[in-house]
Amino acid sequence: MNLMPLLAPFSTADAGAVALILLLWAGLGWAVEHPPSGKPSVSVLMQDYRRDWLREHVTRQPRIFDATILGNLRQGTTFFASACMISIGGGLAVIGNPEQLAMLAEDLQLGTTTTLAFEVKIVLILFFVANAFLKFVWAHRLFGYSSVVMGAIPNDVADPTTYPRAAKAAEINITAAKSFNRGMRSIYFALGAIGWLVGAWGLALGAVISALVIWRREFWSHSRTVLMQPDTAAE
Repeated sequence: MNLMPLLAPFSTADAGAVALILLLWAGLGWAVEHPPSGKPSVSVLMQDYRRDWLREHVTRQPRIFDATILGNLRQGTTFFASACMISIGGGLAVIGNPEQLAMLAEDLQLGTTTTLAFEVKIVLILFFVANAFLKFVWAHRLFGYSSVVMGAIPNDVADPTTYPRAAKAAEINITAAKSFNRGMRSIYFALGAIGWLVGAWGLALGAVISALVIWRREFWSHSRTVLMQPDTAAE
């Protein structure tokens, strides 16, 4: 397969910008999920709260509050998965109409010289959106598994299966949250990838801005400061 016609419209700067956004996407995801022990991310901090939630679930009566929380979590995954499906459909529709695509590129003066180059740039955006869609769908499924396990937790605290099942529900819930957060990071980088439509510098700038926004919200946000505060009241 001859790839030269496909790569001809792109420069070394384009290749570098694509490599940058992919490296930031993968590297930042790893850093968020495996932070230094002394500087946990918001995602990691929330894991302990999810475990505490499921332990409290054992003795909470009634348990409607817990069902409401889980229902809200599943609604969020449904919303974002639906939005991703619409975005994927729109992107494929644009790619499937090359005449309109060429006119759009010319009207917007995006610096893309060929329809093929414009299509490749949209494919990069769709890559992130499609990845986000798959993560949201899996998160929705896992939240469903967690709800089933929660429903199987006995009301009797003395039952030997009570707390082990609560722990299982918590770990499944944490895995679902990881998948949801991965989907959200892909959405951020999909927005950053839109910058490629104006050139390699636009893609590089979009990638860096997306990474900075995620980094700030995971490691320097006010919500993280609140979560890091001790639970004991000051005397």
